[in-house]
Amino acid sequence: MAAGLLLATSCGVALPGEPRPEPGATATLPGPGGGTAPDGGSAAPSVADLPLAGRVVLIDPGHNGGNVDASDEINRQVPAGPETKACDTVGASTDDGYPEHEFNWDLSLRVRDYLTAEGAEVVLTREDDESVGPCVNERAEIGNEADADAAVSIHADGASAGVRGFHVIAPGEVTGFTEPILESSYLLAEDLRDEFHEVTGQPYSDYLGEEGIDVRTDLGGLNMSTVPKVFLEVGNMRNPSDAENLTDPEWRDLAAEGIAAGLSRYLERD
Repeated sequence: MAAGLLLATSCGVALPGEPRPEPGATATLPGPGGGTAPDGGSAAPSVADLPLAGRVVLIDPGHNGGNVDASDEINRQVPAGPETKACDTVGASTDDGYPEHEFNWDLSLRVRDYLTAEGAEVVLTREDDESVGPCVNERAEIGNEADADAAVSIHADGASAGVRGFHVIAPGEVTGFTEPILESSYLLAEDLRDEFHEVTGQPYSDYLGEEGIDVRTDLGGLNMSTVPKVFLEVGNMRNPSDAENLTDPEWRDLAAEGIAAGLSRYLERD
């Protein structure tokens, strides 16, 4: 597992290498009201009673804040399926300079909080917004080693200013790599698309994919995954309407709610 992995559970934060709680764990939720009420009332619900108890979700905040000063490191070639690709990239930004890596990090933390409140165990591929990487193959490996039930890589696009909207990227068939996760990943893409669209009102992309879903075979983060995984391009940072949303903390919280709803819908299928 890559260095710097942050493993967050609804019972707090576990460091790399620590065993994760068993699905039947009975620890109560932290925060106000946790435990037994002073008047002898009912205790807060245990993790095992929550709808996503025992489920593991990988959240991958795309890029990282230190990438801009580490060109040699992020440009080195790493496994990405049948071919190799650059370790990572810098990411996009709005015309006013709000960087994608910062947006991805903030939104991922919000998604984590929604999911942990529902009892899920959330694994993040990076633990801050100042470091470099990890590389695309390492991001996939973190989800694989966690045996995640679902994984989503969170991004924002950097297309031309005249186009807008969100799309979910599902893996296409890459012989020897993606066959085991094709069906499950596409179901995840549909659930995420539907719930994100309903909660946020964000339109489907008008420049990539069809009805909010794009299928690709060139992304190492998908090709190297052995668990159901998708990418979400939340919007186009260079479009004024999308940028207004992406830079608004209240809208980011709505977006996190939509992402969590999509993941929950997928995880509750069985």
